[in-house]
Amino acid sequence: MSLDQYHVIRLLQQQSESLKDAIALEGFEMAAPWHQVSWQAFDQISSKIAQVLIELGVQVQDRCVILAQNCPQWTCADVGTLKSRAVVVPIYPTSTVEQASFIVNDAAAKVMFVDDAKQYAMACELQALCPSLEHVIVFDASVALAADKAFQHWHLDALLADDAKAIKQEVELNQLLQAANLDDLLTLIYTSGTTGDPKGVMLDYRNMASTIRQHDHILPFKAGDVSLAFLPLSHVFERSWSFYVLCRGGHNVYLQNTQRVKEAISAVRPHTLCVVPRFLEKVYSAVQDKVAKSADGRKRLFAWAMRVGGRQFEVGQGRAKGGLWLSLQWRLANKLVYSKLQAVLGGRLKFMPCGGAALDVNVGSFFHAINIPVLCGYGMTETNATVTCNTLDNRVAGSNGKVLPEIEIKLGKDDEILVRGDTVMRGYYNRPEDTAAAFEDGWLKTGDAGRFDAKGNLFITDRIKELMKTSNGKYIAPQRVEGAVGCCPFIEQVAIIADARNYVTALIVPAFESLEAWAKDKGLKYESPLELLRHSHVVEHFEQRLKQLQHELAGFEQIKKFTLLPEAFSMEAGLITPTLKLRRKMIYHKYAHEINAMYNN
Repeated sequence: MSLDQYHVIRLLQQQSESLKDAIALEGFEMAAPWHQVSWQAFDQISSKIAQVLIELGVQVQDRCVILAQNCPQWTCADVGTLKSRAVVVPIYPTSTVEQASFIVNDAAAKVMFVDDAKQYAMACELQALCPSLEHVIVFDASVALAADKAFQHWHLDALLADDAKAIKQEVELNQLLQAANLDDLLTLIYTSGTTGDPKGVMLDYRNMASTIRQHDHILPFKAGDVSLAFLPLSHVFERSWSFYVLCRGGHNVYLQNTQRVKEAISAVRPHTLCVVPRFLEKVYSAVQDKVAKSADGRKRLFAWAMRVGGRQFEVGQGRAKGGLWLSLQWRLANKLVYSKLQAVLGGRLKFMPCGGAALDVNVGSFFHAINIPVLCGYGMTETNATVTCNTLDNRVAGSNGKVLPEIEIKLGKDDEILVRGDTVMRGYYNRPEDTAAAFEDGWLKTGDAGRFDAKGNLFITDRIKELMKTSNGKYIAPQRVEGAVGCCPFIEQVAIIADARNYVTALIVPAFESLEAWAKDKGLKYESPLELLRHSHVVEHFEQRLKQLQHELAGFEQIKKFTLLPEAFSMEAGLITPTLKLRRKMIYHKYAHEINAMYNN
């Protein structure tokens, strides 16, 4: 098929015509009518939203913002905006007013979709700060709209019920859809910006069409499969994946409250869901913690099952020889151990795409051993997510898999990964100099260093811009160290310090729920969280944990001293990005006193 036939709107319309009454979108724990949306209703709702936007004066390639938690309305607004041939600009619902106003002004957005009362209040604030912002459309029908904004603010449900507002635009909508092409801009996604202001990544329909076609070659996804949209749709990973799911006739379930992910997985029993390493680390650490507290017999059973599962996985991948005895052991281990762990994740997972950061090898090996396929991949916003990924029959622990069939990769200076192909962005919006700097002879410079093994699997070795050099001349990749210790059930966040220092130290945010449960079990007395962190038994506990977690790191990479922090790195404090990446300069500035104390003793 030619790439034109993979235009996302055309694919969605084909699914709507074919699947009609089947469920396309489902809002987990949401009330009617958004708890379930059929394919036919999805097509009608998104078309009506497009007609409303045309009525409100939105022109071809104008920008519309979506600032909301995951929900079926998010995707309806997304597709409706695209049907009007406008450009969608997603903003993280956790963004501050300052962050959101920068994006709205930079994109010169005309319309903003929001969900709840808190986001609506922000939208009202933004209208005063952003001259281009003319209309606000609210998903939650219970939100009270400002009386003085009667001709600018709307409830989505009311607009959908008002046939008079939309129907006269039907002819114009059909004309727009017929004129749609792959060179239209589809979205502006603003990068998190660990340094400086975020940049608007321009992705067009060609980028998305190529992504969909290439995923068809590597993934066993079929119509009717259920995917849980757990990661934020404002991020390229979940949104690009959700487009793929829907374009292939899947059933997308939206989780608004990420604190309910355990309950959602149990109730929804997804065939797939996108995850980040932190999610897998928490599952892994919870299992390890439970095993550590169990009787000796259960510990031995678990250790045996992991050995059997690891061997059987290598056999399944064609890297080792099996036999009847191993097969019999695996069946027993599956009945006694793996099936119970699989049930925690719904019991019918086909695969889990994983990206956003490096996954610790031990964590990856654990999921392989219990027969839950985690498919690690590599990509960026600038490449519409996936560039390389593992597949069911090619999973190598620590790797990010092979290059997608229509993408080229080569290694440049300092082993920097350079990418070329139809999924690579058009450039940065209104930033020609930044766009020029991002490319080298037509190849996108990723800023990541890597290597390939003999079979073509990509391994990320470090983030070039984040590479730290100690005063002893040793180079340290901070994510490698942070990934190694982040698997601990007692550690929520960690930031290491090493640049121009003679040894590695760390700022650690404990997982207070786990720590307080441990302290209670040990009978420790304390009056406040800070007093708990300073308790000698707690400090000794973390010292022992770090020794265990760092045994695979080189001596110069290991954390020698650490400080336990009473509060988390947060977006509000400017210490992390919306994608949870550390803003290291801000962290080092805020905790300069604590850092210096670790080097002055």
